[in-house]
Amino acid sequence: MTLLLLSAIPTMTLRAETGGEEDIDVNELIFGHIGDAYEWHVVTVGDTHLTIPLPVIVKSNTGWHVFCSSHLAEGKEYEGLYIAEGGAYDGKIVERNAAGEEVRPIDISITKNVLGLFINSALLVVIMLSCARWYKKHALEQGAPKGGVGMVEATVMSIYNDVIKGCIGEDYKRYAPYLLTAFFFVLVNNLMGLIPIFPGGATVTGNIAITMVLAICTFLFTNIFGTKAYWKEIFWPEVPTWLKVPIPMMPLIEFFGIFTKPFALMIRLFANMMAGHAALLSLIAIIFITVKAGAVINGSMTVVAVAFGIFMNALELLVAFIQAYVFTMLSAVFIGLSRVKEHHE
Repeated sequence: MTLLLLSAIPTMTLRAETGGEEDIDVNELIFGHIGDAYEWHVVTVGDTHLTIPLPVIVKSNTGWHVFCSSHLAEGKEYEGLYIAEGGAYDGKIVERNAAGEEVRPIDISITKNVLGLFINSALLVVIMLSCARWYKKHALEQGAPKGGVGMVEATVMSIYNDVIKGCIGEDYKRYAPYLLTAFFFVLVNNLMGLIPIFPGGATVTGNIAITMVLAICTFLFTNIFGTKAYWKEIFWPEVPTWLKVPIPMMPLIEFFGIFTKPFALMIRLFANMMAGHAALLSLIAIIFITVKAGAVINGSMTVVAVAFGIFMNALELLVAFIQAYVFTMLSAVFIGLSRVKEHHE
């Protein structure tokens, strides 16, 4: 938590003007930290901002452009491209069309969240390959592993037996690789998002695009491999006939349920992770908001903010695991419901 405070203070420093100091913009502070960017801010020393510029890859009206994001720093324009300030495309690379309107080119740049996703995925691969290497070098007769490998094994067995096997049933082995991958992917990204210094700090699971892809994967596994009984329960459920014909009320409700389940998965993970980071930054912002209220109020609110910040940071560690567990459990439940078999009396 101390590192989080130190990394957040330079960004929240009040901008000095001739007549005094300008009030802090809390919205800009919070969403600036948890939002995506074309550079990775590491630390501020005095007036020097240490940032890692990232590659920009866009296709505009004049063709493909590949350059370093440092060319667009401080509102600069480069090759007809610039970062929009305000409006619908705030913080995104835009250009102007023939009518002078701001339009977005095709943007496949390596942004902060994308780089964070690469780093976290590489870390996950290293962890799993290290565990696999341990099992290759040690026979089963030597006993259970200890340390990090033992912790990973215990987690895998818990998710495998209690969640996957328990929720899906006899056909669980087909879906175990995906569900275990989803669990550890979400868990690693959640934990890395809590580390305030590079290479952590990227709120990957707080980006709705990431959670949407995960939800789509669950949606595909659920419906592509659904049984005949599953589809029968959707389009011809066992309810009174007047609820199915002439107005297909229940089939319509069940059909929309196909899409609301992955939508709930997407929103649940996204909202919980983004809200946690926003709450932490809001507590830190209290220190700077109360500066003009006097030393007594500011000092007391600083103590309160730091105390609650430490509590929230510890809570976020628990939430990081809970959200990975809940996403995997709900995915397993949805898949299990699609594997139902027809009952015969």
